[in-house]
Amino acid sequence: MKKKSKVGFWEFIAGIVLRNRITILTIIGLLTVFFIFQWKNIRFSFTEANLLPSDNIVNVEYNNFLKEFGEEGNLVVVAVKDDAFFTPKAFVAWNKLMTEFKNQKEVDLVLSVSDLKKLQKNDSLQTFELVPFVDQSKILDKNYLATVKSDLFNKLPFYESLLFNKKSETIRSAIYLDKKIVNTAGRKDYIFKDFIPKIEAFEKETNIDLHVSGMPYIRTLNAKSITDEISLFIGAALLITSLIFYFFFRSFKTTLISICIVVIGVMWSFGILGLLNYEITVLTALVPALVIIIGVPNCIFLTNKYHQECRIHNNQAKALVRVLTKVGTATLITNITTAFGFATFIVTNNELLKEFGVVTSLNIMALFLLCLFVIPILYSYLPIPKEKHLDHLERSYVVTFMNWIQRIIKTKRTYVYVITVFLFALSIFGMLQIKTSGSLIEDMPKNSAFFQDILFFEKEFDGVMPLEITIDTKRKNGVMKRSTLRKMDELQASIEEIPELSKPISVLNAVKYFKQAYYNGNPEYYDLPTAQEETFILSYTKNATKSSQKDVMKSYMSKNGQVARITTFMKDIGTGNMQKVEDKLQAKINTIFPADRYKVTMTGKALVFEKGTKYLLDNLISSLLLAVFITAMLILFMFRSVKMIFVALVPNLLPLLATAGIMGYFGIPLKPSTILVFGIAFGLSVDDTIRFLSQYRQELSKNNWKIKKSVFATLKDSGLSMFYTSVVLFAGFSIFMLSSFGGTIALGGLIAVTLLFGMLSNLILLPSLVLTLNKRLANEQEFHEPKFNVIDEDDEN
Repeated sequence: MKKKSKVGFWEFIAGIVLRNRITILTIIGLLTVFFIFQWKNIRFSFTEANLLPSDNIVNVEYNNFLKEFGEEGNLVVVAVKDDAFFTPKAFVAWNKLMTEFKNQKEVDLVLSVSDLKKLQKNDSLQTFELVPFVDQSKILDKNYLATVKSDLFNKLPFYESLLFNKKSETIRSAIYLDKKIVNTAGRKDYIFKDFIPKIEAFEKETNIDLHVSGMPYIRTLNAKSITDEISLFIGAALLITSLIFYFFFRSFKTTLISICIVVIGVMWSFGILGLLNYEITVLTALVPALVIIIGVPNCIFLTNKYHQECRIHNNQAKALVRVLTKVGTATLITNITTAFGFATFIVTNNELLKEFGVVTSLNIMALFLLCLFVIPILYSYLPIPKEKHLDHLERSYVVTFMNWIQRIIKTKRTYVYVITVFLFALSIFGMLQIKTSGSLIEDMPKNSAFFQDILFFEKEFDGVMPLEITIDTKRKNGVMKRSTLRKMDELQASIEEIPELSKPISVLNAVKYFKQAYYNGNPEYYDLPTAQEETFILSYTKNATKSSQKDVMKSYMSKNGQVARITTFMKDIGTGNMQKVEDKLQAKINTIFPADRYKVTMTGKALVFEKGTKYLLDNLISSLLLAVFITAMLILFMFRSVKMIFVALVPNLLPLLATAGIMGYFGIPLKPSTILVFGIAFGLSVDDTIRFLSQYRQELSKNNWKIKKSVFATLKDSGLSMFYTSVVLFAGFSIFMLSSFGGTIALGGLIAVTLLFGMLSNLILLPSLVLTLNKRLANEQEFHEPKFNVIDEDDEN
């Protein structure tokens, strides 16, 4: 009768993997083909990332604004600051350029000096007429163009800050794109294939530099920068991690296996994006590179264990089984904790982070399964490693480093704790210096031409980020009441006093322009009509607009005349200063507009972004706390000891505090891109803790629950892998510093620094704490692996 032996879970898995090698490789091949077919569903994001939930009051108010007044983000501006502009050659070329834009189906409206309209009074019809400001038959006359220049800057205050800067004599045109293409691929095609070539042709013809900006243009070029960097990150990550892998193991075949696994993982990552119909965003663009960076450490850990087992007994089959039985649990738990670290972004209620969390956590677990199945199978087809391939286990610098670690733990634990407390205090002090910041353009590529153009428009026209104010008079035609116009005039005067805001535009500007036109264009009369003037001026106004399909006021007043709109533009001043500006404006609004008669709302992209940044920061902090809680519960489940939660968390929280301290001391602000660091770094750093403690749990059972012996046996067994994987993660995340995006640079650099701290903390502080605090932990009843009566002794042999 055959005896039955109790076989552990991982022995059972090892048996399945090694007995079904062809079947498993075939399944992986078919899955890879399936995911490749999903690539056709991959698409790039053509809309702006909304950091707020759809039901948030700020989002609701913004959507109500869009419903009433239409898309605000369809404006592209082109500016020129050159004395040669008002010369016949340049002016004719500019006129030609603007005409070409105006005739394109993708463009709704063009406002430009070359075909500007001015209001003119027609007494016989008692109406205002729009007549050309420039006589096209005279534009080859240099003297005439000098007159045009003088009249523009001195007689048309309505267009000041809209089409020109009087002080610097900068001229710009406003090009309104068709709102239907703003959030589609059509915008990208138009900008790259039509718009930019025409701009470049003008510059070549006239030798005059043009400056271009506006949200459709910025978003298009920014998106291109993101997509261009995907291949950079994948290539750099693959190169760096592969070189490090080869440096450690000195084997082309071993390195090739690692490369194959992560390349398949990258294919799967694109396939998962396509399968879920997620768009490529600034965050999901990082996923393929993250797959490589996180996948290679898995390969290192399993390969290193395989080599250790081969050196011990020189039995390949036994070594392959023991790879899974000895580190299977640790590898599973570490990948779960890493996946949980990213999955916590799902609870932020933010679509951008939610998709990033879903895709990354799914890819991490898929990558774990790939490594678990492929590494033992491929190694089973290769000959047992030669002695030269095992030399890395006892390489002099590695042995010296690990001996140094052990000496510190044995003899210098008091110093370890003193340094830890000192770093803790220093980090807390530095962390208190951190400032919160958020900017729509702060993380954009600063060396790019479009970023420099943003700065140009900030200087010349006080920004490109729209801030909208809607005034609901709560009655039909209430906007044109004199009392409302006077209140709007007072508010706009207050806005002009705020240096961070541009000169506002509203229906009030049009009313003032009507008065100027009534007095034959005299700029001294660009003002609000008096009570006596109002009656006859408004009669002219009604006659001018009643039959016009393009009412000059329709964009700034609702159809029933109940709601008015004031548009201003804000400089890129960061969320902290934006809040101050908002508070100052709100105080003025509360003073001017009685709440029982008016409902005044501030909205626009600038405000939505500011509120979204604050919301995101709050939610990312919550997700980090959730990740810490989940890890604590996992440790509690593994060891049934509250003390072990402290032992496990301190070595991982200290690196986070140290990074926060560095941010404070070096003036790195807390913003969405930098707060991401803590959740990701914690999820990766805690992997080493889980590996160490899982191995420690096995060593306790093997060494008759002797703590000291088990700790140093764990260091000997897992310490090298922890060192190798930390080096790969440090180098891997450092490649993100090649990015042109400030946020990605900060993300990569800070995570790399945090993981470096984490490696030292897990190799030195963690074992020290275990030795000091773990005297009562070793209870044999707490450590039992799940068992399965599955394999016969005869089968095992």
